[in-house]
Amino acid sequence: MRGLGESDDARGEFARCDDLLGLLDALGIEQAVLVGNSIGGAHSIEAAVAAPGCVRGLALICSGLTEYDWPAEMTAEVGDLIAQAVPAERMARYWERTADYVDPADVAAVAEVNVQYMVAGPKRGLEDLAPEVRSLALEMCRRNFLRDWSVPQYQERFLQPPIIDRLRDIAVPTLIVNGIHDPSAIQEIADLMMVRIPDAERVDLDAGHLPPIERPEETTRALLEFVARLS
Repeated sequence: MRGLGESDDARGEFARCDDLLGLLDALGIEQAVLVGNSIGGAHSIEAAVAAPGCVRGLALICSGLTEYDWPAEMTAEVGDLIAQAVPAERMARYWERTADYVDPADVAAVAEVNVQYMVAGPKRGLEDLAPEVRSLALEMCRRNFLRDWSVPQYQERFLQPPIIDRLRDIAVPTLIVNGIHDPSAIQEIADLMMVRIPDAERVDLDAGHLPPIERPEETTRALLEFVARLS
């Protein structure tokens, strides 16, 4: 993703699925099985709809869905947790990318909220995560928030019509990996995709939002079996 890791800053207006397809083109990859976790799943879905000939299969792990109408209960709950961690006016500047300074203490606080609510899940605690999983997830979130809040403002462009109305257009085999401790709203996306994507199968794992780091063996096994069937 632009603006994260060691990539260049995100600037202007762009579509993330164009970035993904552009990467495949730059690497000389004519067709690929796309594996995406969370927002990575959302961008993989967009790529499969925008350029179906480039995608051989989809593996969507606790996937998001661009422009999905998140339940008010979930947004309020997350908003309350973040408001308890960082004052609202300061948090607004971070989200808008207008802050002159990003306080590492704020980054750490929001990272902990994110790992608690998403990686562990609303019905578990941080103590339910293995120490190495908790440490890795916290470090990832800290780096991502610090970087994302520090880049210039940009505008993300989404496919039209909205992707939620085009799931039935996905014409490749699709594996849906669901974490049973993920927030219910995200599990509902898995339910929706199972109904609307024509050639979809599902695996439920004993994990929160990040099965690849919480249940790496089971996730890898599911992916390898899925890819083998495509062969």
